[in-house]
Amino acid sequence: MSYRVRAGGLERHTAEEILRIEPWGPDAVRVRASSGTIDPTVPGALESPPSPSPQAEVLVSDEGRARLLNGRLVVEASADGRLRFCHAASGRELLADKAPYTHHAGPCVHAAGGRTEQHFEAYDGERLHGLGRHLHGRLDQKGCVIDLVQGNTVATIPFLHSSRGYGLLWNNPAAGRVELGADTTRWTADGGGRVDYWITAGDTPAQILDAYTLVTGRPPLLPEWASGFWQSKLRYRTQDELLAVVREYRERGLPLSVIVCDFFHWPKMGGWRFEEEESEWPDPAAMTEELAGLGVKLAVSVWPTVEPGSDTYDELRMSGHLVRDADGGLLTFAWPSREAGPALTLPMAYYDATHPGARAALWQRLNDNYRSLGVGCFWLDACEPDLPREVADRAVYAAGSAAEAANLYPLLHTRAVADGLRAAGEDRPLSLVRSAWAGSRRHGALLWSGDIPTTFDSLARQIRAGLNVAMSGIPWWNTDIGGFGGGDPDDPAYRELLIRWFQYGTFSPVMRLHGNRKPNHPTFSTDMTGGPNEVWSYGEEAYGILRDHLMLRERLRPYLTRLSEEAHRTGAPAMRPRFFDFPEDAQAWDVDDQFLLGPDVLVAPVYEAGARVRQVYLPVGARWLDAVTGRVLKGGTRLDARTPLERIPVYVREGTDVAAWLR
Repeated sequence: MSYRVRAGGLERHTAEEILRIEPWGPDAVRVRASSGTIDPTVPGALESPPSPSPQAEVLVSDEGRARLLNGRLVVEASADGRLRFCHAASGRELLADKAPYTHHAGPCVHAAGGRTEQHFEAYDGERLHGLGRHLHGRLDQKGCVIDLVQGNTVATIPFLHSSRGYGLLWNNPAAGRVELGADTTRWTADGGGRVDYWITAGDTPAQILDAYTLVTGRPPLLPEWASGFWQSKLRYRTQDELLAVVREYRERGLPLSVIVCDFFHWPKMGGWRFEEEESEWPDPAAMTEELAGLGVKLAVSVWPTVEPGSDTYDELRMSGHLVRDADGGLLTFAWPSREAGPALTLPMAYYDATHPGARAALWQRLNDNYRSLGVGCFWLDACEPDLPREVADRAVYAAGSAAEAANLYPLLHTRAVADGLRAAGEDRPLSLVRSAWAGSRRHGALLWSGDIPTTFDSLARQIRAGLNVAMSGIPWWNTDIGGFGGGDPDDPAYRELLIRWFQYGTFSPVMRLHGNRKPNHPTFSTDMTGGPNEVWSYGEEAYGILRDHLMLRERLRPYLTRLSEEAHRTGAPAMRPRFFDFPEDAQAWDVDDQFLLGPDVLVAPVYEAGARVRQVYLPVGARWLDAVTGRVLKGGTRLDARTPLERIPVYVREGTDVAAWLR
């Protein structure tokens, strides 16, 4: 039952469990435990094992204890298998296995059916961030119970950043949950039969994100075109309609980088091509050629759903490239179909993104039917895949059952496009995605928040959600500006919301206008569309404000290029909480409704109807220039800033070159 040194790490065998602890990148270790064998071929989100750390030291004592030192992190392993993670320089405990108590089965539980649990101590005053995109409206998630699943407005990325100075990746794609309680932190995996996590120590949040993205993959550079303005709506139904919008942007002298072609532009789900009837998309190549001449990229919606009778259905079915149902046959769900009539649905299957052959087949279609015609970006919508929970739980993938592998789907779906683009010579892959998992950033995931409400409360939730996405290691975040479902362009109250959201979007990593505006289509159908959603759709007052912010966004683009380079080099997110750059300022940890865009721009969104003043806190450690008045304020200042409808409070770190771009 004692520890032994194995391959530069520690291993302990008992009748109940194999425990392995090994250095995994600077200042970090990977911990795995199983009641059977530990499969070395299961990477989870971690890339290939890094080179052995020359700094790592391993010591096994005669009393059955062991110690592993790797940079800033020390692991102390007790004789009974309990682990304690400490800061090497100070000796301070960062995290520890839950201490045993009566009838306590932990800290590591191996249960029937492959379910596993890992129990850690909880700490008063600890702040916990990350875990992907969740719309509970909190930045600090201490006290929350988070389901580790994928959904329309939920994207699980099981990386946790702690104010105590550690980051932990739950390296298991199984469905499950994490409970961030007052007395225990408990991670649960519903399948897979293993505990697998990675932990690092850092003196700053930046060091922790650097270590995490080093072992799970840095993001590629953001394509230059992607930092501009994206125009979208549900939906442009024809080539002529889409081109007319782009031409109007140019006639008005408005900047535009991307126009989005939403769903049902195809003849059948899973055909992954344009419907080329004369009344719809008769000449996609000519369309993209005109767009390119106007300096605009075309992004197209791609769903993983495959309709019987589509160009690909039989090929994918016979090759075993469709998701199976645990109850037998193929997993299906009903979606609108042209064949059934515009308002009717048919059961449809799903391509299996966890199968390498299925990913190759998908990319072949996307390349032949879209990219070869000049399409510049793919919008991987509904990439959870979008299913009711009771159906999703029956899925059987090539990688395993839903219980043990469901969270791999969005990661590998995004990888299918990134691998294809890289093979074609594009080294900056980018896909707009609704779901993600740990490691999605290395495939160019541009995550948005799904089909969200059109309310001020919804806007407030996006601010916190985006910051947790940042602390999950995803640098590129965006929302449907104005919210998705509803919103009347003629309603003064909605116009105010749209303006405030547009101002938030101006300082988001990616700026994209999208939504299903009134008058909404009466049915969810293949011929559906929404009301107008261009910047001139909201009246003259709004138009002037939106136009000014479009011009401001253009001036910010050189700064966003700089942030892209920083993210590519260190993993630092473009949008981040204030404590990321000012961890020594205790008050910066308490502010959850303001953010930094890079190190130099401080943004205070307005998310209350009628608000014409809001409180702003300027972090200690810099002097801050008011972007409008030019007034310089010292760090530590708390002020009531004016928020007239035409602007939100923005401050620039004194001594930087960004201020000139904001005027």
